[in-house]
Parts: sequence; C-alpha cells; structure tokens
Amino acid sequence: MFDTMLTRDIRQTLDDFRRSVDRLFTDFYGSPSVANSERVFVPAVESAHTDDELMLRVILPGVAEQDVKVTVQNGRLVIEGERKAPEGWGDNALTKMAYGKFYGEIPLPNGLDLDKVNCRLHEGVLDIRLPVVEQMKPRQIPIESGDAPKSIPASA
Repeated sequence: MFDTMLTRDIRQTLDDFRRSVDRLFTDFYGSPSVANSERVFVPAVESAHTDDELMLRVILPGVAEQDVKVTVQNGRLVIEGERKAPEGWGDNALTKMAYGKFYGEIPLPNGLDLDKVNCRLHEGVLDIRLPVVEQMKPRQIPIESGDAPKSIPASA
C-alpha cells in the first residue's frame, strides 16, 4: 500500500501521542519519594493506534471503578484516582506495594472524536479508546481505467 502524505501525517501525530503517553506518569511523579521513603503508585501505561482509533491501557491492580476518573479537558485526557491500601492495614504493615493517589494528563492530537471516548475497567486494566474522526481516516481513491472514451458520431 502506498504511503500518502495524509497517512504519514496521521501516523506521525499518533506516534507523537504514543510518546506522550509513554512519558505520562513518569513526568508527573518520577521515581518513588525519597524524603519520606513513601512509595508513590505510578500505573503502567501503554498505547497503540490503528487508522480508526487510539488505544490506551492503564494497569490499575486493586483500583475500584469508583476510585478512578477519566476526563477530557482543554484538549487533554486526564486520568486520576487512588490505589488504596487493603482495609485494616495501618502504620504497622510492611509492604513493597505502592499505594496512593495518581494523576496524569495527556495532550490529545487533533482529529479525535472526543464525544465518543470509551473507557472500560476490567480485571485491574483500564482500556480507553479514542476514535479518529471520519475525515481524518485514510481513504482509498478509485482509479479509473486508462482507456480513452470513444466518441459516437452524430447521425445526420
């Protein structure tokens, strides 16, 4: 399949978006806090795209649906929530698991249908699908046959 300028532009935009997602939570939290030796929960995020949609997957083990919120604001996808420690665990618990609030923003590329964003939380995985508007999708242009049309003589 030939790579058109429009398709390259869309792919470049989607690749830029994917790189933004890759940096999403690292840019906001970095590594666990050293000052108070508290571990900060930083969900793993991965992304992919097709000609029809952008897909994000946020790994949120132990996070309930009511403890996560996804919004679109000013051209950004905002993911925030909290991973809570198990009930009954207090200051005397020893854990290597990270708990706490998380927050991240992703700048969204143009050409997405933000009214049709779909989120689904299942088995500790948040799947977010952002459809591409119809006008931005690559479309094939039909090619007519190379035969020249024949002229029909006028009758006298």
